[in-house]
Amino acid sequence: MNVVDKIEKENLERLRKDKNLPEFSSGDKVRVHIKIIEGDKTRIQIFEGIVIRKKRGSVRSSFVIRKVSFGIGVERIFPLYSPNIEKIELVERGKVRRSRIYYLRKLRGKAARIKKLEYRS
Repeated sequence: MNVVDKIEKENLERLRKDKNLPEFSSGDKVRVHIKIIEGDKTRIQIFEGIVIRKKRGSVRSSFVIRKVSFGIGVERIFPLYSPNIEKIELVERGKVRRSRIYYLRKLRGKAARIKKLEYRS
């Protein structure tokens, strides 16, 4: 294990305690609250959409969210442990059979819907 891996491992444990992130995966609808800095002011902007990819990589892990805004598909990549992410809310779970659901890019309207995952106890 090299020096970079040791530092990442130490920081990962600290970040997990600080962030308190929900468990989510591809197909889930999430709401991400992001800190936006404009000049000397900061505000919170909400980006809500479907997770189409989740990349695991300790401190470098990230996820991609897709939403359709005014008929145009918008995707945004978020580093999971970014200090600019205020919080992540899980809106609903989706039932998908793939870890990367890039096929949503080609689908429009009702065809782009994802089935809701039934609650398991």
